[in-house]
Amino acid sequence: MPSTLLSEGGRYLAAAAVALLVDFLLYAGLIRLAGVPYLVAAPIGFAAGLAIMYLVSIRWVFRQRRLADARLEFAIFAAIGLAGMGLNQAVIYLAVERATLSYELAKLASAAIVFGFNFGCRKLALFTRFS
Repeated sequence: MPSTLLSEGGRYLAAAAVALLVDFLLYAGLIRLAGVPYLVAAPIGFAAGLAIMYLVSIRWVFRQRRLADARLEFAIFAAIGLAGMGLNQAVIYLAVERATLSYELAKLASAAIVFGFNFGCRKLALFTRFS
């Protein structure tokens, strides 16, 4: 089990890096190129990253799947993502407004926190079989 967890954790990290890249580029592009407010741009980028993360998670990251119903699985995956997005918004807001970090540094700080939250919740809720 520990080697499986490490293997999945490594693949999840790689998948999260790709999803974060898409999320971050969309977020920063919307702010810098289109003038979209940062608290509007953040969930748009996050949603794009969420879709990529789900597809990569079910095809490459996790070997075990708890649910046979893909619609229910995605709904739970997305619900965890929405909770992560709420956490994302809170961290970005606090980092920008209270800690006076740039939008980009705030996003990177949030990504580290939300990564751990999402991996743990998704692994336990969706991608672990209990005997």
